[in-house]
Amino acid sequence: MTDPGVRREVRPGDELTPLSRAVSQAQIDAYADASGDHNPIHVDPEFARSVGLPGTIAHGMLDMAILGEAVGRWAGAYDRVIELACRFSKPLLPGDTVTCTGRVVSVDPAAGTATLQLEATSSRGDRVLTNGRAVVRLAG
Repeated sequence: MTDPGVRREVRPGDELTPLSRAVSQAQIDAYADASGDHNPIHVDPEFARSVGLPGTIAHGMLDMAILGEAVGRWAGAYDRVIELACRFSKPLLPGDTVTCTGRVVSVDPAAGTATLQLEATSSRGDRVLTNGRAVVRLAG
């Protein structure tokens, strides 16, 4: 789980190691079962198209979980992620690959934390998560 590229000294401008994950309808269905969110826009392609979507879409929280994985790997441990927030901007479709990126925007040496700016982009070129922000506790 630890990213071999993690350094003890973190500076503004340092980049998050990008993380890409393919998202399938089977994964979306499994997330619906695990979360209890069986909204038909996620599991019923015909219904999703009837409300103007191109087909089913991934749950926003599934997208955000992948973003959280990227941050946790960069930080060296998932329990170092103190805060994680983002805006769900565009839908992620089954068959898409989502790539999470980010960079350090500030470091607070007294608190031992770094703040990162984040986003996630689909293989179709859509920015699916924007205005992302994470605060991580730095390794001591």
